[in-house]
Amino acid sequence: MTPAPNRRSRACRPRATRLLLLLVCLPLLGIGGFQALFAPKKEPWPRSEAHDPAASQVLDHQAWDSLLRRYLQPGEDGINRFDYAALNQSGRGPLESYLATLAATPVSRLRRDEQLAYWINPYNGLTVRTVAEAYPVASIRDIDLSPGLFARGPWGKQLVTVEGVALSLNDIEHRILRPVWNDPLIHYGVNCAALGCPNLAARAYTGATVQAALAAGARAYVSSSRGVWLDGERIGVSSIYAWFQDDFGGNDAGILGHLERYAEGTLKARLEQATRIHQHAYDWGLNDVRP
Repeated sequence: MTPAPNRRSRACRPRATRLLLLLVCLPLLGIGGFQALFAPKKEPWPRSEAHDPAASQVLDHQAWDSLLRRYLQPGEDGINRFDYAALNQSGRGPLESYLATLAATPVSRLRRDEQLAYWINPYNGLTVRTVAEAYPVASIRDIDLSPGLFARGPWGKQLVTVEGVALSLNDIEHRILRPVWNDPLIHYGVNCAALGCPNLAARAYTGATVQAALAAGARAYVSSSRGVWLDGERIGVSSIYAWFQDDFGGNDAGILGHLERYAEGTLKARLEQATRIHQHAYDWGLNDVRP
C-alpha cells in the first residue's frame, strides 16, 4: 500500500520541481544566467513617473562636485579611489548638508534630465557616507545593514526620505532609475564603492551633462580590463553584464552588441567577430585610497 503523502512532502514538492527545472535549464542560461536569476529586478514605482517637462529649475550640485575634487583620486590603473578616512576627518559635514538639501527638493516637479542627475548623485553620496560611517572596512558587502536573514551589504536599508518616502539604495536603483529610464548606461553612473565597479565619476552629474557623462563612463569602463578582457580567443566581461543581462540585451549577443558600441580599436574588432562570452568576474574590494 502506498502511504499518503504527508504535509511536508506536499510542501517540498514544488521546491523540488523548481530546483529540478533550474538544474535542467542551467546550461541554457548563458554566461551569468544563474547569477542573473538572483539579481535585483526592475520594480516600477508609479510615484516615480511624476515629472514636469516644462520645469525650468536647475539643481546645484557644486557641493558634491567640491567633495569629489577633494577626496577622489584617479589611479594609474584607471580606477578612481575615494579617501574615506580624510572625509571622516573634515568632509562629513558638507556631505550631510548636500544630501539634506537634495532630500528637501521636490523631485517630482523637475524635468527628466534634472531628475536623472538628482537620483544618481545622492545614490553615490549615500554610498560614500555609508562606507565612511563603517570605515575601515575591506568591502561594502561587509557593511551588513540590509534587513533579512540572508541579506548582505547596505543596499536594503532605508537611508534617506524624499517627498515623505523612506528610500534605500535598492529603491533608488531598481524602483526608480532602472525602470523609469530603461537605459543600460545607468549602470555606469551608480557606484557601489567596489574596485570592479564603473568609476565613481570625478564630477557631479547635472541635468545638462548627465547623458554625455554616462556615455563617457561606458566608454571608459568597456575599454578597461575591469569591463572587458581578452584571454586568447576567450572573452571575459564584468559580472555586471551577467547580473543585469536583461538591461544589456538579455543574452550574450545583446551584451556583445552593447560592448561593441562603446569599444574602440582592437577590442571593438574582436567584439564584432565574437559570438559568445566565456567568463565573468568582479572585484568587491573597497575603492579606497588606502588599500
